[in-house]
Amino acid sequence: MSPDNPDRERPVDEPDQPMPPRTPDATPPEADPSAGTAPGGSGPGPLPPSAAYASSLELRFDEPRRPLRALATVLGAVLALAALGVPLGLLWAALAPDTPVLKTAEGAIYAEPQPEQPIAADGWFSLLGLAFGLLVALALWFVLRRRRGPVGLLAAVLGTLVAAPVAWQVGRRIGLATFERLLATAPAGQAFSKPADLRAGGVDWLLGVLPVPHGNLLLPAFGAAVMYTLLAGWSRWPGLRPEPEPGEFSWVSAGTPAPTAAPEPPAPDAAEPPRG
Repeated sequence: MSPDNPDRERPVDEPDQPMPPRTPDATPPEADPSAGTAPGGSGPGPLPPSAAYASSLELRFDEPRRPLRALATVLGAVLALAALGVPLGLLWAALAPDTPVLKTAEGAIYAEPQPEQPIAADGWFSLLGLAFGLLVALALWFVLRRRRGPVGLLAAVLGTLVAAPVAWQVGRRIGLATFERLLATAPAGQAFSKPADLRAGGVDWLLGVLPVPHGNLLLPAFGAAVMYTLLAGWSRWPGLRPEPEPGEFSWVSAGTPAPTAAPEPPAPDAAEPPRG
């Protein structure tokens, strides 16, 4: 062994040989068992960056498609949004003004020739419904992060389609019992008020069994669809779900062996073989 030839097994006069080419069928050497243990052998140590990235991909993006779970997500969102239609209807009833009417022999008539209260009731419902749809789409975008895409859009649109009639029925029934009682018992000429109702929207029944909303009852679903589509279009991730940044992982394969350390030079006082 000499400073020029640290390898003890190779003769001095043998020239350096190039490394054999790597074939596709070649398998990398097995990793050192001690590489995955913490210092002192107390337990497993940190995974390589490539292995950590593969694990994160497996957990985040390699989820199997489960139609039943997607259907359960949509139904749960629809039921939750239908329940939110109750406070929406209460808010609309509180903001929309009542319409003054007069009792006559034929029934109730408007106390004013052209009242503005019915138009205000439609306007308040349209504004509240549109804002409700926008907020629903924004909330579902962050709550259903794993279901972003068609499932989230379907949940937002169907949920707001159900919530709008619920809000309408809840709002219009506040004070309706009192109005009907006065309409039946009040003498002619007595003035009272009619609770808020919609004139620009309602529900039609298809074949007598399927309710089909129309008019300003569709505004919540319209707002939800527009907001969710804009969020998907502005998303920075092609899959609409957050992906790890390039700096969080390494492109080195988990099976690539780490480079071996260079051999240490011989000690200065080591005996040199005779040179011929």
